[in-house]
Amino acid sequence: MPIPAAGPLGDYPRTSVPGPLPGPAASLPGEEKLLLLSGETFWTTAAAPAAGIRSLVLSDGPHGIRRARSETEAGIGDSLPATCFPAECLAACSWDPELLALLGTATAREAAAARVDVVLGPGLNIKRTPLCGRNFEYFSEDPLLAGLLGAAWIRAVQAVGVGACPKHFAANNQEAERMRIDAAVDERTLREIYLRAFETVVRSARPWTLMAAYNKVNGIHAAENAWLLDTVLRGEWGFDGLVMSDWGAVTDRAAALAAGLDLVMPASNGLGTAELQAGLDAGTISRDMVDTSVARLVQLGAHTAGPVREPVDPAAHHQLARRAAAESMVLLKNDGGILPFSPDLRLAVVGELARTPRYQGAGSSQVTPTQVSIPLDVLAERTAAAVFAPGYRLDGTPDEALVAEAETAAAAADAVVFFLGLPEDRESEGFDRLDLGLPASQLDTLRAVQAANPWTVVVLFNGGAVETEWSERVPAVLEAWLPGQACGEAVADVLLGDVNPSGKLAETFPHRIEDTPAFGNYPGEAGTVRYGEGLLVGYRWYDARAVAPAYCFGHGLSYTSFAYSSLTVRTTDSEAGPLLTVELTVTNAGARAGAEVVQVYSGAPAPASGTAPRQLRAFSKVFLEAGASDTVLFTLPLTALARYDTAAHHWVTDAGECRIDVGSSSRDIRLTGTVELPGAGSTGERHPLTLNSTVSEWLADPQGRQLLGGMGGAGAGDAGPSGLAGALAMMGSLPLRRLARFPGSPLTPEVLAGLEQALASGR
Repeated sequence: MPIPAAGPLGDYPRTSVPGPLPGPAASLPGEEKLLLLSGETFWTTAAAPAAGIRSLVLSDGPHGIRRARSETEAGIGDSLPATCFPAECLAACSWDPELLALLGTATAREAAAARVDVVLGPGLNIKRTPLCGRNFEYFSEDPLLAGLLGAAWIRAVQAVGVGACPKHFAANNQEAERMRIDAAVDERTLREIYLRAFETVVRSARPWTLMAAYNKVNGIHAAENAWLLDTVLRGEWGFDGLVMSDWGAVTDRAAALAAGLDLVMPASNGLGTAELQAGLDAGTISRDMVDTSVARLVQLGAHTAGPVREPVDPAAHHQLARRAAAESMVLLKNDGGILPFSPDLRLAVVGELARTPRYQGAGSSQVTPTQVSIPLDVLAERTAAAVFAPGYRLDGTPDEALVAEAETAAAAADAVVFFLGLPEDRESEGFDRLDLGLPASQLDTLRAVQAANPWTVVVLFNGGAVETEWSERVPAVLEAWLPGQACGEAVADVLLGDVNPSGKLAETFPHRIEDTPAFGNYPGEAGTVRYGEGLLVGYRWYDARAVAPAYCFGHGLSYTSFAYSSLTVRTTDSEAGPLLTVELTVTNAGARAGAEVVQVYSGAPAPASGTAPRQLRAFSKVFLEAGASDTVLFTLPLTALARYDTAAHHWVTDAGECRIDVGSSSRDIRLTGTVELPGAGSTGERHPLTLNSTVSEWLADPQGRQLLGGMGGAGAGDAGPSGLAGALAMMGSLPLRRLARFPGSPLTPEVLAGLEQALASGR
């Protein structure tokens, strides 16, 4: 169905209802049921002990548990110690669902030990603009990558008996005006880009909860949007869990319940309960709706009643954080093979971020770590001689003495490791960045150090893409993102070659903000942000516009090299439907073991469909010893190549020749093949012709072409100028009915009536 405009609550019947309330819960007084549907405190739900309904504990946790010491306060900066794992911006660069599953299991075990029932994560929002201050909490600009990584994490969390809560549903792609901005986005773009990761996790990982976002989507608050929460989420995707609000996202509690939102968080000082009662009195909501939401809360309590509680080994989890960070870091550049460094080199370590690392994002996801390894300390321990110069102040205040000290240290060293990055006050939840630049004081010091010693390697700490013009003057760059509490060890592991880097960018690095997809359509005006770039988000935009990025999606270097060969692409039939099979051989052509992320992209068989020139369809991380080869096989349903047809309201695949690209990044394509797609997707239906269909649509349809050809005698249906069809083709965008108004048109009212009758009869 089309996305509805705002309308009366009664316009949206609920499509899915769980079974009746269990006995004790069914007998609860109506007012007590209403109380259950709002938080009791900042982090807990209400309880009804007489009915066997316990209070549930919720915790932030996209990259580690943030169990607030006080349940009545937000507790940012005051939480129980927990492992701070790499932020999603780094973990996504692993392109490794198995690694995400390990992180999910460890997170869930710490949650269970802390008596947390639901972990609020993962963040699945798409990185529409690199300026979004919360991009560090999200996986990617690509919905397939985000969805598969998120699903692996969710399955692992819930296998322990702790609930996961994917967020923020939906189109929450900026912090600017996040509480009230209206995301104006067309339905195809919504479904193919901004909803797709959520659909993937709902269908494949079955999360027990889901969080509705702050913002509006096409005029309706996400937490009160029945098209999102009921028609799509429950009706189409089959979600059977509990939907909760983001903290403070609801403006009308009765409207939210009617739309399908079960639980409002946090406690609302009784306002939510009063609004529900008013809705019942006014008839805008029903007792059945209340019972349905209470049943979902009871179901969540049953899911989380018996988690696997095992002793947590903080040291083991720290080592997992170290492994995850090292395996995810992206080697952006390594001219002349300067990395890895020999531990015998005399290193100058420059940059305050080496001594005071930024290892996690700011805001609600901020974890109190069990320990933090400092890059400077680890490099000093693991190299023969390392001298340190802070080089700059984190507050950005210029300091010529610090610059001079850094120059001196760099000139006396064999090589320099320069730590560069964004301080916490430049990106955080709650506000967006103003630009893509790094602090000027840091860049000034970098220029001075690089002039003193050309063998300068940069390590980046940042939560989102930054401008990298400065990287043209240094031989190597390691993108460490926000690596978590094991940042020092992980950085040293990669710089010194104990770990061969295998991370790949999950987002594009532009040369400048003016090159980015949302530029000109962000941050919006008058309360609305228009998603004018449509489907062309991330690398799709750069490819469609032929804009060269600084570092492309999927890019990442290794200390070894990989060769691709023997590509075969074919379609096969199966009981589940037609399949696309892509098979190739990957060889480690270097002298050391390493891992390569093999990426499969498809080209659009029908350019007129508006699809991007290249879209990620599958990927696999392959570990190979030096000189070893492996066959990599991808099998995916042809429906994975589908696009959403807004006129027909279903997914379709376009018939024709489809290009399949396989490579090491979105722009490093090693092999290309083609396959003929049968088209028509899951239904095989064409848009029904009417007299309001255009001339081109009539000519593209076999029946329509035959009917028009029959009007002009022999050969009239030919494409050439001798036939009527050829003549009409010059007016392809004109609706057929309107063509009848032109002087001399053969489409008289009688002819139109005959065509309409022929369509109705199927002739």
